[in-house]
Formats: sequence, structure tokens, C-alpha cells
Amino acid sequence: MATTNIYLNFDGNCEEAFNFYKSVFGGEFSYIGRFGDMPESEDYKVSETDKNKVMHVSLPIGSSVLMGSDTGGDWAASLIKGNNFSVSVTADNKEEADNVFNALLEGGQITMPLETTFWGDYFGMLTDKFGINWMVSFNEEQ
Repeated sequence: MATTNIYLNFDGNCEEAFNFYKSVFGGEFSYIGRFGDMPESEDYKVSETDKNKVMHVSLPIGSSVLMGSDTGGDWAASLIKGNNFSVSVTADNKEEADNVFNALLEGGQITMPLETTFWGDYFGMLTDKFGINWMVSFNEEQ
């Protein structure tokens, strides 16, 4: 069956963000590459300001992969931080939900407190210090 992975775009702080996410979830990057690693051609030259930016990073989390990159060049102007998606995390238990929520909250802001909802999930939402929206949930029935 297909899996869903989230891809995050940043404005120059992708590496900082992914090091933070690695501190929350553990594990190691399965890949990190920079725009400066890309081969240049007559049609494509990487600017000096973009060479050290992250072209792609992958962080395995359980059976999924969180992926991301910095935007650069002509694409940078179209970046809208954090308002076009949310990352959904389903915890294995209530304690894990609390731990993940509180770790992601460092420097961020609660959108909806983590609590038992009318639909039965223990659920909360927040925006982290990088402007990324997160939903954290746990359901005892599953």
C-alpha cells in the first residue's frame, strides 16, 4: 500500500529545522545534499548564496520519511511559510503524544491544546518555531 510522506520547504533554515526535528524524533538523516553539490551546466548555475542551502534532506520517522529543502533562486519569492499544510503525527500512546507535542512546542505556539476531543482522539495542534503546523493525536481504539 502507498505511504504518505511530508515535504517541507524553508527559506534558508532547512538544516536548522531538520536538526530540531531529529532531536524530537531521533534517528539520522538518510540523505542530505546541498545545491552546491548539483552539477552546473551552461543553463544552470548555482549562486554563491544558494550553494550551502539544503537541496534535499530525508529523515526516517517510523515507517514514513520527513523530507525537505530550502528554496533558492527564482523559487524563493513564492515560498509561503507554514500555512499550506500540516504534518500529522499519530502517536502509539498518550505519553508519546504529550512528549512529541511538548518537544515541538519549544519556541512555538499552541493552536489547539492537546486534549480528548469529541471524536475520541487525544488531539492537539501547534505551530512550531519555524512556522510549521503540526497535528498530534492518539486514539486508544486503534
